Formats: sequence, structure tokens, C-alpha cells
Amino acid sequence: LRQKLICPICKELFTHPLILPCQHSVCHKCVKELLMLNHEDSFSTDGGSESSNPGSPRSRVPSPSMERLDRLVRSGSISSPGWRRASVTPRITTFPCPGCQHDIDLGERGISMLFRNFTLESIVERYRQAARAAVAIMCNMCKPPQQEATKSCMDCKASYCNECFKLHHPWGTPKAQHEYVGPTTNFRPKVLMCPEHEMEKVNMYCEVCRRPVCHLCKLGGSHANHKVTSMSSAYKILKEKLSKSIHYLISKEDQVRTQISEIEVLIHQTEENGQLAERRANEHFERLFETLQERKTEMLRSIEQSRNRRLENLRGQVDEYQGMLENSGLVGYAQEVLKETDQSCFVQTAKQLHVRIQRATESLKTFQPAANPTFDEFVLDTSKEELLLKDLTFGGVPDPPMIDLTRSRVYNEGVIHWRLSDDTLPMDYHVLEYRKVDKEEEHGWQSTDHVYGSSTVVTDLESDSIYAFRVRSYRSSMCSPYSPEVTFHTPTATVFNFLFNDKCGYSSERLVLTKRRDSVESTAGMTFLLSAERVQTGSYICLDYIIGDTGITQGRHFWAFRVEPHSYMVKVGVASDSKVLEWFHHPRDTSSPRYDHDSGHDSGSEDTSYDLSQPFMLVTIGMGKLFIPKASITANSDHGNRVLPMPQRIGICLDYDAGRVFFYDADTMRCLYERAVDCSGTMYPAFGLMGSSVVHLEDFCPAKRLSYT
Repeated sequence: LRQKLICPICKELFTHPLILPCQHSVCHKCVKELLMLNHEDSFSTDGGSESSNPGSPRSRVPSPSMERLDRLVRSGSISSPGWRRASVTPRITTFPCPGCQHDIDLGERGISMLFRNFTLESIVERYRQAARAAVAIMCNMCKPPQQEATKSCMDCKASYCNECFKLHHPWGTPKAQHEYVGPTTNFRPKVLMCPEHEMEKVNMYCEVCRRPVCHLCKLGGSHANHKVTSMSSAYKILKEKLSKSIHYLISKEDQVRTQISEIEVLIHQTEENGQLAERRANEHFERLFETLQERKTEMLRSIEQSRNRRLENLRGQVDEYQGMLENSGLVGYAQEVLKETDQSCFVQTAKQLHVRIQRATESLKTFQPAANPTFDEFVLDTSKEELLLKDLTFGGVPDPPMIDLTRSRVYNEGVIHWRLSDDTLPMDYHVLEYRKVDKEEEHGWQSTDHVYGSSTVVTDLESDSIYAFRVRSYRSSMCSPYSPEVTFHTPTATVFNFLFNDKCGYSSERLVLTKRRDSVESTAGMTFLLSAERVQTGSYICLDYIIGDTGITQGRHFWAFRVEPHSYMVKVGVASDSKVLEWFHHPRDTSSPRYDHDSGHDSGSEDTSYDLSQPFMLVTIGMGKLFIPKASITANSDHGNRVLPMPQRIGICLDYDAGRVFFYDADTMRCLYERAVDCSGTMYPAFGLMGSSVVHLEDFCPAKRLSYT
């Protein structure tokens, strides 16, 4: 249990834990150390909000240093968002969660927008009490010597012995109605208050943000367009789910123990095999060291022997030349022989001496050292061996890579990503293989060039075809097994490249485009609230439309996009230039139930006119669902068949020449819906957004800008 009660930052038991938006918890003091950019003791009196303050939920004692920082920020004296310890700089509001590493943005309110995790705090307190059962909690009111406390008042936030409790909670006074519990040091507020609206109690649960909210948050705050439920309902549902999960885990206790035993065996095997691998690697390196030492000894001995021979020759040559000097050596001896007067004795000695003198004379005329002082033949080139040693690696077969389905995309071009296991050694290169899957004809595998990264692009894929892909890795002379084969279905047409149009009819007040113009978001601002008055007249708030910046006048084209799951309502499809002009220049209640053929309401007029070819076609997506237009379902069909789960990626194919539009699940290329459309003019990709909605074009759509005539 203790492992679950440890803060991931300070590695100690939680102290006043706060719940981050990602649902992980950290200590109050640890979050302050991450966010506050002044000395830690400058914030020791910071009370925070009622929900994150370790003390009373209503007490708010701002830190003087925090007030000074706020004044500096408001005055513009501080502009750098940087982080320098022990310097007066503004605090940051974004940091990575230590549990999941997701970026946490606390916004302008900072810590004050976080809830205290009182449940976790209570569990930690019970754990601490169990750990220090022998240490009693003392009365806070007794004069020395203090008595052991028998109860704690949750309103006074103090512990009392029996006598002091009676003294401070006299019968017949309001204090007698205070709530008291057994001795504790964990005093939690009776009611959880909203961190954004300090005087409001939380009474609802936001299913999108997964946090408690008050009614003001739902009416006009940041949760206005989110799905919420009552706190009692959320309590019942979550408690039931948690109870079922715990019951399931308890029922599987034998299985868990068996798996723990298996893991412990694997741990033991891992330790033994790791030690064996270390010993074997050590043995190989020792043999290498021994071989190197042997070669070093032999080669140094050869150098030494050559050096000694050369020195001996050169010293002999020096002695020989020393003899050519007067009164020394050969010359001195010859001078003495010349003094001989007996002719026979002179001739006997001079003959051999003359030969030696002539040899010395020739040597003098053609002087050449007796040995070469350089040792060029002993220069050692180890560059190849060094490269071999640098490339020294384990000779085992590499693990196969795995193709990443979440990042890979295949259209008329395919972008294939793969990943290696965490403990895999670096690879030299990879090779991707692919082939067309055809029941009637067997196609061979095609290979790409060597890929030195973890992704590659495959071009010239045929439309409306299934392709299989696999990849293998290479290291030194070894290659891994192939990865498991994965298949992708290419679209029924070539990719249509466009961006969102920020000129024609674009509403900058209610729509937000990214710089690349590949994502658009509708914001529920003041205009949206003012338009809500029209609900009283029976009309609906109009959609905000945006179209692609490139039109289609011929051919068959495909594009795909993603709609965020929390989006309230998005209409997607195609529209002609005349219809676009009508939407943008003659605004009216385009989401009125009597106006749009895909409104989803039971209007009889829809059925009578639905089969007529219109210059536009839009399908409704919202709240994680995709709604099939009603007239496409037969009268005997189940009404529930109109509502489908929203695909992760949605594809649209417009056949301009045939006058038909198709809607696909872009992951499986399963056609969800099709119908005729009047293509008498230039057709544009069209999107209508309402409430808090977001649409992202797939990366391949804005990747190339093609001209269509």
C-alpha cells in the first residue's frame, strides 16, 4: 500500500495531495516548487484556494511575494517566461506530469484551479496512524502536561481530551453541534468548493474533463459545452465500476499469485542470464587483451632487435673512420710501417696493408651510412582494427521491429513508421517490403532502399487496393526476422490536397485556424451566447462554415480528416460554389430542423425532398457519434442504425463526373454512406462547426498543393 501513497516528485508520503487534470496526484508543496519562481520560503504562507489550501477551505491568505510577482507581471516589468532559481521572475503554469509526462497547463489561476485529493489524504493519514499506533495524538488545548486526545473536531480543526472537549463545546451552544471524529491530524472541509467559483459547491461531474464542477461552470464557464452528470449519479456509477473492478481482481487472486510467481522466475532467470552474458563478454575481451598483448610483445621485440643491429653497424663504421685519422688506427699503423727500412720485411707487410688502405680510400669516396636511422617499415596502421573494434557488437539475432499502426498512413502514397523494443541495440539500417494483396493474382514482394531512420515513404500505390507491409532490421552481418505483416486499404481515388480557406466567409470571431491552416476550432464565445436568444423563437443557432481553398471541377478525389471526440456538432461533406455563396452571403438558420436535409429530426419534409439531387451533401458528427441521414434507412429499419460510432479518421470521396459522394471509415476504407450530389458547379470540401468542435486535416492533405482545372 505504501507504494501507492508515495509522491512521484519528493518520493515521500503525500502531503496535501492535489489532483492534476490527468488524474495523477502530487503534493501541494511539490507543485509549488515546480511552479513558483522565487525562494521556497517566500511562499510558506501562501494559502492558495479553498480546494488546494492545506488549512481551512475558506481561508485565503495570499503570499506577499506572490502579490509582488503579480504586480511586476501586470506592470510589464517581467516579460521572460524563463525559469531561474532564486530570481524574481514570473511563475510558469505548464509542467510535465511526473506520472505520465503529459504537459499540464494550469492556466492563469495556477495551483488554485486544482482540487485537493481528500480521499487519498485520508488514506495516507490512516496509513500513518497505523504505522505509529504506539504514538498517541495529544490534546491541543491542555496545559502542560498534555493529555492524550480522545476526539477531534472537524469544525475547529483541533484535537481534545474529554475535559477540554466539554469545556470548549458546552452543551446548548452552537459549538455543541460541531462534527467530531476519533483523534486525527487530517482535517478536511465538509463541503468541496469549486476552485473557479469560490462561493459555489461542486454538484456535478464533467465527463469530458473528468472532474467535479459547479452549476456556474456548466452555465457559462469552461464546461459550457461539455457533457455533465449529477454528482450523485457520478458517485453511484464510479463507485459501482470501482467495486466491480476490485471484486474482479479479488476473484482473480490465484491467477495474480501464479503470474507473480512466473514473473519472479523470470526475474531470477534474467539475473542469471545477465550475469552469464557478462562473464562471457568478459572472457571474449580478456582473449582480445591477451592477443593484443602477445602481438605488442612480438612487435616491440622486433623493433628492439633491429635497433640493436643498426647501432652495432653504425658504431663499427665510426670505429673504421676513426682509423683514417692521423696517428690513429689504420693511418697510424701505415705510418709506422713506412718507417721500416728492410725491403723484404716492408714488402711482406705493406702488400696487405695497401689493400686495406685502398678499401678505406674507396669507402671515403663513396660514403654511405652502415644503417638507416628511420624505422618506416615498423609504422603500425591500426585504423581498420579500430573500426572493427568500434563496430564490435553482440552476434545475436536482432529482435524484429513492429510497424506502428497509429502513425502509419497509406493512400496513393504510404508513410510507414515502425519501432524497436526499448532494450534493442542500435541497428545499421532497415528494409521495408510491400506487395499488393490480390486473391486472383500472386504479387511478389518489393523492397525499399536501405532506411536509416524509423520511417519511409512508399510511392505509386494503386487506388482501391490492399497492400501488405513488413520490415526487418540489419546489424553487422545479422538480420532480424520480419515484423508481423500489416495490411492497409488504399482509397478509391487519388488524394485531394487543400487547406482551410481563411478568406472566403471565414469567421475569425468564432473559428480559430492554426498557422498551417490544417486545423480549425470553433469557440463558444459571447456571440454564441447572444445567439441563444433565438432558441425562444423555435430556431437553432447557426453553424459556422469553412471550406477548402481548392475546388474540384472534374475527376475523382479523396480526402480525410479527424474530428475531436469531444466536439459538440460538426457537419462534413461537399458543397457547390453557389451553395457556399448562399451560406456566406445570405446567413440564416442553417441548422434549423426544416432547412437541412441532414438535421437528424423527424421532419416529414425531409423524406419528400431527400431523393432530389442537391448542390451539397453534409453528414452530421457529434459527441463521438456519426449520424446517417434518415432517408437512407428503410422504413422497416431500426432507428438506431442511423447512429454509428465516430471513426477515428473519416474519409470523403467525391466522384465529380458521376455526381456521387462517398463517406468512409478512413482506417478500414469501409463505406459508411453514399448519395447523389449535383456537381453542376465547382465543388468544395465543406465543414460546419457548432459549439466547441475541432477538425484536423490528415497530414497528406496539405502536404502537396496540386492545381485542378
